[in-house]
Amino acid sequence: MSRSDSLGALALLIVLGCCTGVLPADDLKSAPLTKVVDVSLPGPPVRFDYQSLDLTSGRLYLAHMNANQLVVFDTRKREVVANLDGFPSVHGVWAVPELGRVYASATGEHKLAVVDMQTLKTIAKVGPITYPDGIAYAPSAKRVFVSDEHGDADAVIDATTNSLVATIPLDGGAGNTVYDAGSDRILVAVHEKNELVAIDPGTAKIVARYPMPGIESPHGIALDANARLAFVAGEENNKLALVDLTNMQVLATYPVGKDPDVLAFDPGLKRLYVSAESGNVAVFRENGKALVAEGTFFMPHAHTVCVDPETHLVYFPLQDIEGHPVLRIMEPSRIH
Repeated sequence: MSRSDSLGALALLIVLGCCTGVLPADDLKSAPLTKVVDVSLPGPPVRFDYQSLDLTSGRLYLAHMNANQLVVFDTRKREVVANLDGFPSVHGVWAVPELGRVYASATGEHKLAVVDMQTLKTIAKVGPITYPDGIAYAPSAKRVFVSDEHGDADAVIDATTNSLVATIPLDGGAGNTVYDAGSDRILVAVHEKNELVAIDPGTAKIVARYPMPGIESPHGIALDANARLAFVAGEENNKLALVDLTNMQVLATYPVGKDPDVLAFDPGLKRLYVSAESGNVAVFRENGKALVAEGTFFMPHAHTVCVDPETHLVYFPLQDIEGHPVLRIMEPSRIH
């Protein structure tokens, strides 16, 4: 890179920092995470989306969205096991080891793909779903819930028959969908309503709506199920809400990078990672019923994150590092 190119890149990072309220670091030396290794990934240097880690096998499933592929990565051997074709515009992915299934949102086909973990073959595609995105599994009902982002709904799939059994209107765009084991409820972020919707997975009915004051267009959600806390990111105002799951009240809001997308929580270290479309990653430490900012750093296209709660390693699929996609594996550089 020439000196003029370097100055241009630095100026771009400064602009990004001004837009987000956070100046991205020039390198990762002062970041709360340290790079362990970059592992080359197959496919073209295009966008990734959600990830899901199966702790029983150590396999990490990566939605390589604009490559229409599902990447299967062995976190123990640190190598790619398979690169599966046939997932048009794949967004969400969720591994359910108790069923031996991986679910992936084939958004370009308006369907949910069901993949056998052993054979890595697609055994069903279920729909129609207007714009399938985030995915959650409710074991009590053996149902898969899918955010229909542009269809303003949550789709309900029977995991035993691989059939669409209900479509739940949300009256707004569906953000992420998660399962809260503590309440046996599905929680869905609803964009235009600025609220979380609670769904009974057995009846597939909305049982409550909870406003998220201070959050505009809630999208990403992560839970600390044991501490009964939720973390909800507002993609329009670049804020993160800390929510008490016992009464569904917003306890506080915190600034994060521009257009926050995917969240990941490490229950052992009580660390929360918030990745944003801007490439800024915010790291927080849970301290009682509050969050303490650990720091922020910048990586290109670092808008999706996954953490292994056993090893505490953090995974960022980055679409274009020197012309190739890589899986950047990082570890905490400071542990309190």
